[in-house]
Amino acid sequence: MSALLVYAIALMLAVLVSERAQRSVLSTAVLFLLAGFVVSEGMLGVVVLAPDNAVVAVLAELALFSVLFTDGMRVGVKDLTSAWRLPGRALFFGLPLTLVGTAFLAHWVAGLPWLESFLLGAVLSPTDPVFAAAIVGREEVPARLRHLLNVESGLNDGLALPIVVVLLAFAGDAKIHLVAVAGEVALGVALGVFVPWVAIRLERSRFFAAHTTYAPLNAFAIGLLVLAMASITHANEFLAAFAAGITVATTGAEVREAFHQFGELVAELLKLAALLVFGALMSPYFLAEIPWTGYTFAVLVLFAVRPVALGIALWGSRLGWREWVAAAWFGPKGFASVVFGLLVLKSGLARADELFHLTAMVITGSILAHSSTDVLVARWLHKTSPAGDERPEDGATPQIR
Repeated sequence: MSALLVYAIALMLAVLVSERAQRSVLSTAVLFLLAGFVVSEGMLGVVVLAPDNAVVAVLAELALFSVLFTDGMRVGVKDLTSAWRLPGRALFFGLPLTLVGTAFLAHWVAGLPWLESFLLGAVLSPTDPVFAAAIVGREEVPARLRHLLNVESGLNDGLALPIVVVLLAFAGDAKIHLVAVAGEVALGVALGVFVPWVAIRLERSRFFAAHTTYAPLNAFAIGLLVLAMASITHANEFLAAFAAGITVATTGAEVREAFHQFGELVAELLKLAALLVFGALMSPYFLAEIPWTGYTFAVLVLFAVRPVALGIALWGSRLGWREWVAAAWFGPKGFASVVFGLLVLKSGLARADELFHLTAMVITGSILAHSSTDVLVARWLHKTSPAGDERPEDGATPQIR
């Protein structure tokens, strides 16, 4: 109940300062992270949690499921084909380069073995637009930049997940688990495609119809059904969520539209709760266990790897240098990396605890840095971008949402 009280107080404060946060360096994400830290063990001691606590795992997994489901709904097939060049560069060049760059730093700076280094690179390679909302959600920011960040962050969680799962299998006992892992991945994708397709076909039939009051619950019911079936069949629920979101966006535009506002609010509540819990894990004791090499690794990952990787990936594109700077900077680490880190922690690997500490350090630094600079960068882009920069790439719509 103490955690619920802290969450309620933080949520009320977030609502009260939300208008000011949209116009300043204040951030609701940072508010929840700091609230969790203040009440953690070693500070006030109101909320005492361990990384392997069941509540932490369940909340993080629910948050990631909702994030992947709503992310998938932003990137239907038609949305992708409207303007794919810049997001494609970021996903198919920038993501692997980020993974490899992070792995090299993990090996040479943090001192991890190569396999664990590439696992950490996969964990930290996805980006999250939640902590850069002022960039993705502002009309004054060039449309092609918003489209790039929105599509990239919407897809890279799902692209990184199979890599994390396979590397975890190799780091453990691949001979026993790799085939099973492949089956879980395939079954997750199949459920994510089949369940929404059937549900939307039924709703469109002459026997059924969703009343406007219940229309926002259609996609919610689909997501809940996918989660339940994935749990029962031991399919990978995260890939099922991502595939389900894309299927809904592709085959049921009206379902996506009805769910949009309701779904975003549900996902936001879960994200903020996960941030509070994550902050409670970042006790002074936890931070003191990280050596100086871990802090050096985190700084280099945030300030060097993403800019270099995206600079190479976007070389020769139409982006102006200011848009490139903004795209390179806003590669924040978010909920996917949190849950990937928890998956590593529960895997039983010999160095799982060290991997989780490094993951937590990078995510914490990212939340603090990116959530506090999004409004400033958005204003800088608005003041310095010429009118011609407002056109989406290849005639794309201004925003996927």
